[in-house]
Amino acid sequence: MLADLNGAGRKSCPLCSEEKFKACYSHKLRRHLQNLHWKVFVEFEGFRMCICHLPCRNLKPGISGDQASGRHVAHYHCVVCSVTIARKTDMISHLKRHVNKGETEASYSGSLDVQFEEPTPSGQAYEIMKELGTNVQLLPNYSTPQKSDTYFNRKMKTNRQLVFCSLAVLAEERNPLECLDAFGATGIMGLQWAKHLRNSVKVTITDISDTCVKMIKENCELNNIRVDGGSRTPRGNDAQPIATVEVVKMDANVIMHLRPFDYIHLDPFGTAVNYLDAAFRNVRNMGIISVTSTDTGSLYAKSPNVTQRHYSCHIVRTEYYKELAARMVLASVARAAARCNKGMEVLLAVALEHFVLVVVRVLRGPTQADESAKKLRKLVHCQWCEERVFLKLGNMVDDTLPCNCHGSLPGKTAVLLGPLWSGPLFNTGFLRRMLSAAVQHSMDDIQPLVKTLICESECTTLKSLVHGSSALTNQVECGVVIKTLQEGGEAGPTDQSGKRKLGEESGNVLKKIKPDASLEHPPFYYSIHRHSIRGMNMPKLNKFLQYLTEAGFRVSRTHFDPTGVRTDATLQQFKSVLTKYSVHTCTTSTTTHTHTQTSVSTESTP
Repeated sequence: MLADLNGAGRKSCPLCSEEKFKACYSHKLRRHLQNLHWKVFVEFEGFRMCICHLPCRNLKPGISGDQASGRHVAHYHCVVCSVTIARKTDMISHLKRHVNKGETEASYSGSLDVQFEEPTPSGQAYEIMKELGTNVQLLPNYSTPQKSDTYFNRKMKTNRQLVFCSLAVLAEERNPLECLDAFGATGIMGLQWAKHLRNSVKVTITDISDTCVKMIKENCELNNIRVDGGSRTPRGNDAQPIATVEVVKMDANVIMHLRPFDYIHLDPFGTAVNYLDAAFRNVRNMGIISVTSTDTGSLYAKSPNVTQRHYSCHIVRTEYYKELAARMVLASVARAAARCNKGMEVLLAVALEHFVLVVVRVLRGPTQADESAKKLRKLVHCQWCEERVFLKLGNMVDDTLPCNCHGSLPGKTAVLLGPLWSGPLFNTGFLRRMLSAAVQHSMDDIQPLVKTLICESECTTLKSLVHGSSALTNQVECGVVIKTLQEGGEAGPTDQSGKRKLGEESGNVLKKIKPDASLEHPPFYYSIHRHSIRGMNMPKLNKFLQYLTEAGFRVSRTHFDPTGVRTDATLQQFKSVLTKYSVHTCTTSTTTHTHTQTSVSTESTP
């Protein structure tokens, strides 16, 4: 499989350079492949990764430190990602981490999704990857941002699909949309928008790097998409291009100051706070801004000094650190919007292992800006029991927390965190429409996540999400109820005379309502493992959710933590229910010990 050993003549090894192994006859090449490459393979999901001696990695420096006099290091190529690892044991551990994260799809299996093209002028070979029906060609070092301008992260697939669904929902409201992918890199996100939404969007992809701009234009040709203003036609066929994309070499701040957009997506390498002011400067009213932050070190309280510099927030490591990160990013977004006399409505906030994504709708006017600014508050956090509550104006710190740690323990137990966003993190109506878009475009990977977000936004454990019903569904966005008729043919509301009421249509019906604070999802969550009682076996998580519901509390699971429980109960009430339905471990051990003694005595009886 590695080389054709049937033909005559001398042949070279496909996994060694000419300097290491010269061309030889088939019988000698067979022994070389078996003893050097095949003998030390690593097997994964039916694929075997043989050791490679090609100059894929950097030269190992010599004794004098000169890299030119060094030697190439033998290595393995991971079948899931593009990383190269020297040791076999390290590769096995690396693959186990992929399995634990659910990443078992082989990208380099020789399928149609991954192909190799002719070498580029620099001597590197392009790799073609396919995601959501969109092909992109990449350089071999695409997964290392320090060594490649055309950075591509396969782990951000969930992020790209969530952003796509939010744009698809906005495209249903009005079109054509002018949308901006401010950090194109390979252009994968903007190409997906143009390829699937077609005439509903006018996509602009920008990047400051010449290499990235060239790569984006080549990827447009690869997907039969015409570059606006370009003279080059899509390669491979004479068919008409399916869409048009504008590719611009410009700084993101500059293009956002020059042109207005309906949808802006910010995904820089690290924090996005340097681009928020420019994003809110020219975004249109009722437009959407999505922000992806990948600086998890500062967001997850691993570098508090960097957090203070970038977000002007004081935080500590807590059990709810992921939601704390999402609220911290939203606070920065709200301050940037307020500086432009604009407010915002949070539609979605997701914090996973590699990124924090927030999606907000922009509301123009100083009144909306003031309403958003009022939701920026300090958080009082107890460092002993981890109870937390948002600080209200005029309250003392120790009198705010419902726990009595400050009275029973010496010294100060509470700290002030923030300022943070204290409003809701989700919009149920928008999430339901995102789920419909995910089903429509066959995005099976994010459908369970979106369903969890819907249950979390409603703070319920019910998952009866029905699609295609002919009933009217209420969707509340920005204080407006949008009644959407999901199937045509239903007549509008009528009065006693049988005539349709004036001012209403069979399509969307808008009606102003006052926001109900009791319907908002409770802030933050409790980890059932963090608050478990020592020496007691706690109930299963789903059973515990049922017990909290029977006690009269609103409860749901959360995507921030698989063991987290979002509820409107206080920590004391949470612990009382947990204690009530936990079982002492000594009871179980005593019963087991009694059964063991009985069996032993029975066996010893003649």
